[in-house]
Amino acid sequence: MKTTDTPPTGDARIPAPRPGGAPELRKVAAPVEEKRGEGAVLNVFSHGVLVIWAIMVVMPLLWAVMTSFKTDRAIFTSPWALPDALHFENWARAWTEAHMSEYFLNTILVVGGSLLGTLLFGSMAAYVLARFEFPGNRFLYFLFIGGMSFPIILALVPLFYVMQNMALLNTLHGLILVYIAYSLPFTVFFLTAFFRTLPTSVAEAAFIDGASHTRTFFQVMLPMARPGLISVGIFNFLGQWNQYLLPTVLNTDPEKKVLSQGLVQLAVSQGYKGDWSGLFAGLVMAMLPVLAAYIVFQRQVVAGLTAGAVK
Repeated sequence: MKTTDTPPTGDARIPAPRPGGAPELRKVAAPVEEKRGEGAVLNVFSHGVLVIWAIMVVMPLLWAVMTSFKTDRAIFTSPWALPDALHFENWARAWTEAHMSEYFLNTILVVGGSLLGTLLFGSMAAYVLARFEFPGNRFLYFLFIGGMSFPIILALVPLFYVMQNMALLNTLHGLILVYIAYSLPFTVFFLTAFFRTLPTSVAEAAFIDGASHTRTFFQVMLPMARPGLISVGIFNFLGQWNQYLLPTVLNTDPEKKVLSQGLVQLAVSQGYKGDWSGLFAGLVMAMLPVLAAYIVFQRQVVAGLTAGAVK
């Protein structure tokens, strides 16, 4: 009888050696190389999208700045060419003859006052809603959130009559109060989530040392919430600086118009003979403070947006 030799049971699980190397290593290395290839393709695609987006954002800004130094004839004959000379008289004409200096001052007063009021009242309300439990806490919180979804255009007519009855029409302080009320819902929503992430042990230590609630808020908790305040302040600054609908309805006094109204006035003041070079100069004037604020506080904005996500 012919018998065949069978290898032991333990040896059956050991693969035979091959001259190409270990099969297990090749099987593991293949998915790793495939994932690296997919990651490289995705990285190139994402960078390409970011480059295209950056070009779409930066090019109109650069074109507006370049156009502000051209003459009206050069704007229409060679819109994409560089200016033959820097015509700073466009800026001077927009600043003086088009009354951009007055609009700029009114905007600084309105936005500055409303921004301070929004941050003060919004942070106080958000701190109470985030740190104290009382009947109606959630109702008030969702009431502020509901204010974010309410279209401001629906409130223009009743708001106009309320402002008229309170003798606040065509006044800068009346416009400041409206801006504060308009910006409070988002401010409270943003800062409530931020205050909840702050450690309670610091406030408790302040109470043990004899600090009152007011002193604890202004000297302890508010400095800790600085990243969140800067972030929501930047967002409110952008929204209030570019606001056009509210001042158009509530502020019709020519001497108290803001920049957004001034730019429209500059565009239609001369009909078909509009001062286009002066208009672009005024546009760049209105744009520069926003860009400067974001460039200066961009790190704080990112820190404020990410700080609320980490407990």
